[in-house]
Amino acid sequence: MNKNHLLFTIVLPFLLIATAQGEADKAPTLEQLKEQAGKAIAESRSAEAVKLLNEIVKREPDNAAAWYRLGCENFRIGKFKQSVAGFDQYVKLEPAAERKLWERGISHYYAGMYKEGAEQFALYQTYHDNDVENSVWRFICMAKTEGLKKAREEMLPIKNDPRIPLMTAYAMFQGKSTPEDVLKKAHAGEPTPEVLAGRLFYAQLYLGLYYEAHSKPELARKYITLAWKDHQKTQRISRYMWNVARVHAELLNRKVEK
Repeated sequence: MNKNHLLFTIVLPFLLIATAQGEADKAPTLEQLKEQAGKAIAESRSAEAVKLLNEIVKREPDNAAAWYRLGCENFRIGKFKQSVAGFDQYVKLEPAAERKLWERGISHYYAGMYKEGAEQFALYQTYHDNDVENSVWRFICMAKTEGLKKAREEMLPIKNDPRIPLMTAYAMFQGKSTPEDVLKKAHAGEPTPEVLAGRLFYAQLYLGLYYEAHSKPELARKYITLAWKDHQKTQRISRYMWNVARVHAELLNRKVEK
């Protein structure tokens, strides 16, 4: 046998072990991963956050908060089935949280899981029964499988959501008001620019969803894109819902490009 070959055969395993040990020594700790993931989430670097969170749950599979964040961050990068899976695992670890988990219902919708979405929004109603958004999302889930008539007949009852113009939007989905009424209500009362921006975001988003449910794709794209692009810095809105508008607009725009 060639002596150099023999030396290589003997020494190589030790080199590999040493290299692996060196790489292991450089691997971030669990606490470092959590810190990095938190920073990535705060800075809206969702793809990076997902990689870090996946490593966290690999090391700490019972970390309910990490599974919840995986549901949120996967949604933000358009991985809807993975988002649902993250929320599902969160619910397994925290069963009492299921009735509060409206985010999972939204991911159900985009994953094409309309029946499950309708069920999630019906469950959320037992936690918070005065949220127009919850009723509307159940409507658009049901419309996909049951049709507009039944979805309208079975809308979850909302008495007085104080956010303008959401009660007018609710009436629009019921067939009792119009898109023009929603926009008029948003401008009512001479609101400040900041207040008006917050109102218009919700008006535009739900007009877009209304038109999509009623098979008017161009109007749906117009209003959802406005909700996304006009309100990146609007303070009086949910950032999660702004990301819903962004994700939805990007999906619609890709369809047009194709």
